[in-house]
Amino acid sequence: MSGRRPIVVGRPSPSGGRRVRADGEILGLTYGQRDVAEFLRRAGLEDVDVATSPLIEWKGGGPEVWAPQGTRHGQ
Repeated sequence: MSGRRPIVVGRPSPSGGRRVRADGEILGLTYGQRDVAEFLRRAGLEDVDVATSPLIEWKGGGPEVWAPQGTRHGQ
């Protein structure tokens, strides 16, 4: 698992939200950093700073991006 992070927050979907996976398992669809933190808490990862943690890989933009690029939805 060299170089991979166990938590992946996917690209923003056209309808809003981002899919969260832990070790390949889908945890759910998130609409903000609080949702990500809650999914991680349920997965047994408490007290993780979702904005800065090296455990999290953000696809399609960092923790401040919640809508597809080129749209204003969710901002």
